[in-house]
Amino acid sequence: MSTGEGTRPVTALIDCPPSDSPARPWSADPYTDALRTGRGPLFLRRTDGWLLPLEVERWCAEADAADREVLRRCEGAVLDVGCGPGRLVAALAAQGRPVLGIDVSEAAVAHAVRLGGQALHRSVFEPVPGEGRWDTALLIDGNVGIGGDPHALLRRMSQLLAPGGLLVVETAPVDVDERVRVRVADGRGASGTSFPWARLGTPALLRHAGWAGWRPEGQWAADGRCFLALRNRSDRRTSSAAEPPNNTAVTSSQRARNPSPESAVADL
Repeated sequence: MSTGEGTRPVTALIDCPPSDSPARPWSADPYTDALRTGRGPLFLRRTDGWLLPLEVERWCAEADAADREVLRRCEGAVLDVGCGPGRLVAALAAQGRPVLGIDVSEAAVAHAVRLGGQALHRSVFEPVPGEGRWDTALLIDGNVGIGGDPHALLRRMSQLLAPGGLLVVETAPVDVDERVRVRVADGRGASGTSFPWARLGTPALLRHAGWAGWRPEGQWAADGRCFLALRNRSDRRTSSAAEPPNNTAVTSSQRARNPSPESAVADL
């Protein structure tokens, strides 16, 4: 994701009360339409009207040089959290690597499967095949923002990874640490349901990761994008229990719809 901000650190926290709305973020909104065409414009729109551009065209294209550097660093079986239309899942599958994508968008999962990847319609905070056994997990394209609670997400990623597993995160290219409510919008008046989101630059993610017990493994930049690799604690207790963030709007409507690819990780 690109931003129009400068390099000044930003920290924001907006109260996000639970919602009883059955609408699913990233599903019945302009995101689904954009995936069908492979084109934007598309944004995350904050409650104050500020827009964060979403790079739909890049997401729907083949893996680029920056993506390939991420894939080169992956170890063993890979879980792509928030896989979107599946370019990374497809690229790893083409290499013969064991890989599974999960996403809360049915349209994104369908797109990933059409590309030849294995993907499930599922929230990261729901049960996931192979919990505690994945060697690498990916949070790319701003997906460190999932759930709007970095601590809850990092705890969940620790549960999903094997002891000593690798987490590769794409961070914001500015020094930001922000928790907000957003909607997916097309800039022409159409928008989806509101949901909590977070944005973290590398310094902020390093702070959160340190508090959660992760060990930095390396950081790099490519094509204006920033990445951080974290190593899971090798002595942590594994757990298959999902720990959702403190907002029912993120989890109650993101139930599994496509269990067929579960066999992809049955022998991990």
